[in-house]
Amino acid sequence: MRLSAVILPIHRWSEGQEIWRRAEKLGFHAAYTYDHLSWRSFRNEPWFGSVPTLTAAAGVAERLRLGTLVTSVEPRSPITA
Repeated sequence: MRLSAVILPIHRWSEGQEIWRRAEKLGFHAAYTYDHLSWRSFRNEPWFGSVPTLTAAAGVAERLRLGTLVTSVEPRSPITA
């Protein structure tokens, strides 16, 4: 049986990298994150983009498969004002 984990993009990378490493050490087959713009209970907290989060996770994981659990289809400007 292959198990996967969902890791919310709420942690600054100094803390978040250990969470992604731990998912791999625990033997998860894959780990996913959300591409929402926010989450109800984290509305006033940091919420980071899925692509940069997964890119950083790829740098610390060797075997863990990575992906987005939900990907928003709305267009976003890569340049923030």
